[in-house]
Amino acid sequence: MTAAPAWQTSIAHMERLAELDPYRSQPAQMPAAAPGKVGRLQLRFERRQGRSVLAHLHRVSPLLVQQALYWDEAMPELPICMILSVGGGTLQGDRLSIEVDVAAEACAHVTTQGATRLHAMDANYALQAQNLALGPRAYLEYLPEVVIPFRDTRYASQTHVLMDESATLVLSEFVMPGRVHHAGGECFKYRQLSFGVRVFRPGGRAVFSEKMLIDPALQPLALESVMHGLQTFGTLLVLTPPDVAQRVRARARAVCGVDLTAGLISGLCDLPGQIGLLFRVAGLNSELVRQQIRKCWQIAREEAVGRTLPTEFAWR
Repeated sequence: MTAAPAWQTSIAHMERLAELDPYRSQPAQMPAAAPGKVGRLQLRFERRQGRSVLAHLHRVSPLLVQQALYWDEAMPELPICMILSVGGGTLQGDRLSIEVDVAAEACAHVTTQGATRLHAMDANYALQAQNLALGPRAYLEYLPEVVIPFRDTRYASQTHVLMDESATLVLSEFVMPGRVHHAGGECFKYRQLSFGVRVFRPGGRAVFSEKMLIDPALQPLALESVMHGLQTFGTLLVLTPPDVAQRVRARARAVCGVDLTAGLISGLCDLPGQIGLLFRVAGLNSELVRQQIRKCWQIAREEAVGRTLPTEFAWR
């Protein structure tokens, strides 16, 4: 078996995360990482005859992608893949791995069919390892739908990115406080959420690293000093060449700011080494956060590839 490249993350690596130590117990129903709980997805996109195609697909349940679709009228050469979970959500003991490789000059959009539901947990935890690779002048939009953590969820996600300096990646994640109207409310009732991102250049040199560890029992999120009464938060990373980042920054500043009447706070900052921009937003609900992220995503696409976004489907 060929060893994984040094830049990649893996489930084996994530199993050693220190913050998971309090949750090592095994589920009574089925052990962690048992058959049916280890999902894997590999996607490779290549440019052929003037458009990008899904050149390779490997899937292991509960993760599923059926095929690439081309319904973006503003960017008709863009293949769009929706990740499905045939298990109906993420359960305790799940171990999920996603790999997306976008070859030179190719483009792709990867999302999820719906919200990622992190089901209630009474033992162990769930892990997701994501590895994204972008070749020269590649363009990838990796924009999953919102994460909804149920009561007592323990979940960790790590995303490692290897990308050429001429490539562009638009990467987002946004998280709801839980099922706020379920059984008397589950606002910030999850146990722990851990999100990590690392970015590497060809050759394995790390250029950016960030980790967000959320434990409501240790640091209540409802405090004014933490979420200021807001409930949903999101992040959009725009990793792109410096000239593109400069143009995105100039336009995106106009859509950022504080509007407590509307229940929305957002801001923008430069990433180290001129590798791109970080856009953060907090809002009263997921729709406010989604629309704010979409505004910045649209600016990023227009400046990176000269295309805008299509009209949003009403069902999305």
